[in-house]
Amino acid sequence: MSRKQRKLEQQIISGTYKKKKIKRRVANRSIGGDIFLYLFLLLMAVLMAYPLVFAINAALKPLDELFKFPPKTFAQNPTLDNFTDLFVTLGKSWVTFPRYVFNTVFVTVTGTAGHLIIASMAAFVLAKYDFPGGRTFFKLVTVALMFSPHVTMIPNYLLINKLGWIDTYWAVIIPAFGSSMGLFLMKQFMEGLPMSLIEAAKIDGANEWRVFANIVMPNVKPAWLTLIIFSVQNLWNNGANAYIYSEEKKLLPLALSQIQSGGIARTGQAAAVTVIMMSVPIITFVLSESQILETMASSGLKE
Repeated sequence: MSRKQRKLEQQIISGTYKKKKIKRRVANRSIGGDIFLYLFLLLMAVLMAYPLVFAINAALKPLDELFKFPPKTFAQNPTLDNFTDLFVTLGKSWVTFPRYVFNTVFVTVTGTAGHLIIASMAAFVLAKYDFPGGRTFFKLVTVALMFSPHVTMIPNYLLINKLGWIDTYWAVIIPAFGSSMGLFLMKQFMEGLPMSLIEAAKIDGANEWRVFANIVMPNVKPAWLTLIIFSVQNLWNNGANAYIYSEEKKLLPLALSQIQSGGIARTGQAAAVTVIMMSVPIITFVLSESQILETMASSGLKE
């Protein structure tokens, strides 16, 4: 026992030990600064929420209100006629509306799940193991992020056509599996995971699969939730008009875009289409955002 510890023990026994008072830190800013900060954040919140509010109200406006000038943000006589007309128009198609929804949901769920699994497994290997060509491979992944999808559209079409995937779901799903964004995101996040956790699990007898599933993935939850948000947004809004031609295999965005191109008479239906298409990504973000913040706040990992 050190001299300091003995002295502390004697003070506790004699009753002369006094706890040190913890001083609370006070924010070094004025009341005026606080007011300005809150007003600025409120302004930013209004600017970000306005397009969403305007789109929803446009979908609820009757056709005559949509052409009023100057346009008003809120609907004066809100109605659901635009949504009713949209479903009537879709009902006249020889392919039913639920079929379009199924196609889009199947592609979105399958593509997101496959992308999450493949990107996470590849990122785990690249982040925690050294092997020949690993750094070069990751550099290629980083370079791939710089290319616009329009640049790679023709090579992608030629490759998908060569594989015989044109006019199939796989023309959209397989490229989603190999998206470089998810791999980059997961790899960067996994590099911050302490290697001591993995080594401790191996000492306890866990194999690579168990380490990956029970140690790594729970601790990188913010990363894969963010990946899910990006993937769902990308696949849900993907019309795949370059790869899918059969009406019964078309995705919902492509079917709805055909309705939007129907002219002035379908302006109200086009507004309803906008709300439907943006609803799923927004709901996905709202459901995942709280989990991301909670996990990031409670999972501070240190060596």
